[in-house]
Amino acid sequence: MTKIEQQRLQNSLLDWYACHGRTLPWRVRNGLGDPYRVWLSEVMLQQTTVSTVQPYFNEFIRRWPSFEALARAELDDVLHAWQGLGYYSRARNLHKCARIVLAKYKGILPDDERELLRLPGIGPYTAAAIVAIAFGYPSAPVDGNVVRVISRLMNVQTPLPALQHEILSLFAPIVPKGSPGDFVQAIMDLGATICMPRKLKCNQCPLIHFCEAQKCGVAENLPVRAPKKKKPTRRGVIFWTENTSGKILLRRRPEKGLLGGMMAFPSTDWREEIWDVDEAIKSAPFNLKWQPLSGTIRHNFTHFHLELTVLSGHAFSKQEGLDVWIRPENFTDYALPTLMKKIAKHVVSLSLETAD
Repeated sequence: MTKIEQQRLQNSLLDWYACHGRTLPWRVRNGLGDPYRVWLSEVMLQQTTVSTVQPYFNEFIRRWPSFEALARAELDDVLHAWQGLGYYSRARNLHKCARIVLAKYKGILPDDERELLRLPGIGPYTAAAIVAIAFGYPSAPVDGNVVRVISRLMNVQTPLPALQHEILSLFAPIVPKGSPGDFVQAIMDLGATICMPRKLKCNQCPLIHFCEAQKCGVAENLPVRAPKKKKPTRRGVIFWTENTSGKILLRRRPEKGLLGGMMAFPSTDWREEIWDVDEAIKSAPFNLKWQPLSGTIRHNFTHFHLELTVLSGHAFSKQEGLDVWIRPENFTDYALPTLMKKIAKHVVSLSLETAD
């Protein structure tokens, strides 16, 4: 693509964005975005849709409007506010990052991409998006929308995931130095509203005359995807432990790993083999008379399916320590991930059936 063609493409996209770009609470038109808002929104948008993120973003801004405010918040409060967004490691990294920015950078987010990459929860895409949108540097953040638009625009037949690396080298040269933030947000909006995975709106696209895939009639086939691997199914056993006061045992999961740092019901490891009850109770929190409950709780994670069964036991211990004993009606006071809420609902519904 020649320099003149690049400039025409940039102007066409920016003109379209000025009229049709989405209005979002973290977005500033024709100027630089607030670094805190840009960072917060980009972390929230990792693997989460814009429509889902908006109310969470607004609530975070209301409660913690700056790096300093978020850094001084309790982690449990942040995790509680994050409930429903999933991928809770993002919330822990968000809180950790805010504390580092306050302590090391006096509450001011660095504008250097390499420096940003040293902060928790900030990867190459997020760092590139921040420097382009918040600081006006011609960086090239590559997300799913960008991959789709550029692969069609230039008719790139390389299959994913290798395509991701190729797109960066194709996208970077067309990001203008004058308004990189608006340009990269325009590409993202184009992918979200016009150049969608299916039901393309090519007749509304400002780049239709530049699109090589459209000229060849293959736009709907791009990007080329590698065959999906079948998700494995893992299995585990939950220990629903009730003490003499009618409270249920919760424990905080290890910081690292899935649902890290979240409150959860004790369980076995999650593995592909089915658990035998005698084997499972070796992982139980107490030596009790464990009774299996009927039914299976099913939950889907990004990389695997999960099937859980429940063993119920009554403990005489009221010991607190690292354990937290909570009445079921008070579970909402804690940052319980969706899976744990699903387990609680299952057990409570069984209890109601038995009572009837």
